[in-house]
Amino acid sequence: MSSDIRDTLWDVIVIGAGMGGGIIGRRLAERGLKVLFVEKGPQGYRAERQGLDPEMGDPVARQLRGYWPGRVRARIDGRASEFFGPLGAGVGGSSVFYAATLERPERHDLEPVEGRPHPTGGWPVGYDAMRDWYAEAEQLLHVCGAADPLSPEPVDPLREPPPLSGVDRALMHSLRGAGLHPYRLHSAIRYLEGCEGCLGRKCPRACKMDGRSAGVEPALATGRAALLDDCEVRRLCGGADHVSHIEVTQGGEAFELRARQFVLAGGALGSPRLLLASASEAWPEGCANGSGLVGRNLMFHLNEIFALWPPRGTPQDGPGKAISLRDFYHWQGQRFGTVQAMGIAAGYGEIVHALNGMFDRSALRNLRALRHLTRLPAAVAARLLGRAQVFVGLMEDLGYPENRVTWDARAPEVIDIDYTLNPELLARRRAFRRAIRAGLRGHRAFFLTHAPELNFGHPCGTLRMGDDPDTSVLDAECRAHGIGNLYVADSSFMPSSMGVNPSLTIAANALRVAEVMVRRREGQE
Repeated sequence: MSSDIRDTLWDVIVIGAGMGGGIIGRRLAERGLKVLFVEKGPQGYRAERQGLDPEMGDPVARQLRGYWPGRVRARIDGRASEFFGPLGAGVGGSSVFYAATLERPERHDLEPVEGRPHPTGGWPVGYDAMRDWYAEAEQLLHVCGAADPLSPEPVDPLREPPPLSGVDRALMHSLRGAGLHPYRLHSAIRYLEGCEGCLGRKCPRACKMDGRSAGVEPALATGRAALLDDCEVRRLCGGADHVSHIEVTQGGEAFELRARQFVLAGGALGSPRLLLASASEAWPEGCANGSGLVGRNLMFHLNEIFALWPPRGTPQDGPGKAISLRDFYHWQGQRFGTVQAMGIAAGYGEIVHALNGMFDRSALRNLRALRHLTRLPAAVAARLLGRAQVFVGLMEDLGYPENRVTWDARAPEVIDIDYTLNPELLARRRAFRRAIRAGLRGHRAFFLTHAPELNFGHPCGTLRMGDDPDTSVLDAECRAHGIGNLYVADSSFMPSSMGVNPSLTIAANALRVAEVMVRRREGQE
């Protein structure tokens, strides 16, 4: 590491180089500030193209590939489990592995509207205040797609998507014939010549727009940003109302880094853990935790995954991730969410997996010798029905204080989660599945999920923003209550999970917060 990095008083240190950290760091560097990205994982190589591998258990191998090295240790409804989550730890964070779906939320996701009250009363920043930031993020991330025909909001121009496959054209036609309103899903892909999509894996080129290609790399190109990778931030340090420096380790060596302002962008699971780990005489319960809410109000989405078959006789020219629809977004007074293609074809293997899941939850689950019998009906179904396309319904989660991320000093690499499936969530889930079934009547469809499935790739809400310091961690500009130079730029700021993928909102908010930081700095000079 260059001694210049260690000895510099940076204008801003950004902790985490994912979607939020990358975008805010880029904008701050473009506005003339000296920015240092501090990232737990490696910078990686542009030639890499691997996806997340939940079966890889060696922490060193995981770290080298940009995966979060430790396990998630979860208590779901009181039942303990451990697993490797779909989380990145490298330049670009989780976004380098994502499927590049960047959808805007609806107005009622951020504020109450007539007939659609908001579960929190509304975000402290409303839809109109966010609209221009969404448009700017869409341009910066090269989002392509088409307007949602059900949306009453003004349409900002998006880039033209590539032509639909034959399967997707047939599904679009049949869904419209059923009275639904599908549209071209919004994707952050530039579709350069020879583009392979790279959905769900690292892209070796600059086609897919993520925290690395649209954030960190352009920031470094300005000459005003630097990157410190493979560097673990141990704690924030400072006085009661400010952060003075951070304690880090790299290659077994401990040292300090200083800045005028700090941005926390370690993700909704990582950021609260760092604040809790920073307990000191100045911050007895952890940094920025005067409300006691750091780590609480954890939210995900609930996945409802189903196979949808195109009309018989449709040429099988491969899966596409091109269709989205919001007919079930807000249904009969209930908050559900978007439905979108996953870019996966469902054949024999996917059907076996779904049937095995049903078997494992049945009264026969202890008779393991019978489990292989699921292969026969799966083979018959696959032969009779052909290859379906896999869709997912993303149902909005709500924040409850008992759902939380904690920090255990004895196991600092482990992410600890305590989560209870609230009765209202389970009731909404049943209603969401009924709505999907009703809307797809006349189509051949089959649910591949049966028990509730949390989307561990979409955590949010653990440092929620709000106007009252007693009921929130951040103010409306995502500055920590009581800590004048600490901001947050990841999904932990969100008071509600909305009914869409969080990435566009993370990017738009990062641009908004960057402007706040620049404006305040200019006002002080």
